[in-house]
Amino acid sequence: MSQLNDISLVAQVVVFKNTRAFDELVKKYQSPIRRFFLNLTCGDGELSDDLAQDTFVKAYTNIASFKNLSSFSTWLYRVAYNVFYDYIRSRKETTDLEAKEIDAAWSTEQENVGEKMDIYQSLKMLKEIERTCITLFYMEDVSIDKIAGIIGCPAGTVKSHLSRGKDKLATYLKQNGYDGN
Repeated sequence: MSQLNDISLVAQVVVFKNTRAFDELVKKYQSPIRRFFLNLTCGDGELSDDLAQDTFVKAYTNIASFKNLSSFSTWLYRVAYNVFYDYIRSRKETTDLEAKEIDAAWSTEQENVGEKMDIYQSLKMLKEIERTCITLFYMEDVSIDKIAGIIGCPAGTVKSHLSRGKDKLATYLKQNGYDGN
């Protein structure tokens, strides 16, 4: 039923330029998309809000390209994934030594703030693709097949990223006092 409702809302936006229908889609998906970014950015709330806003702007301007080959949520996560990687690419082009030093100092100051920050710290240890897979699978409850569609790789590759990411997280958390109990 939810998928049918999403398709109806998308059709209203595309055909009638109904902004209220798009508002309904935003209300439905803003929390999951923001949470997705919050995990990918290791707890940076402001950046997560900015990336989520960019995602919905891009989704609105490109909504006519939604062909219903997957669920709307999968399509929207794909847009979010692309927004995040555009941000990463632009940041790599402008990152210099000072920015890395500031990130390292911030990271050191935040280590003992609590479990939530420990999780964000552990997520920083992962490659971006591993963090994306871990976030979608374990935190957003997205299936492996849908993740494969979102990141554009085979399901087996997603499973490999999940396995490596899970192992790295377990190692990091064990080294930092979490014994799995």
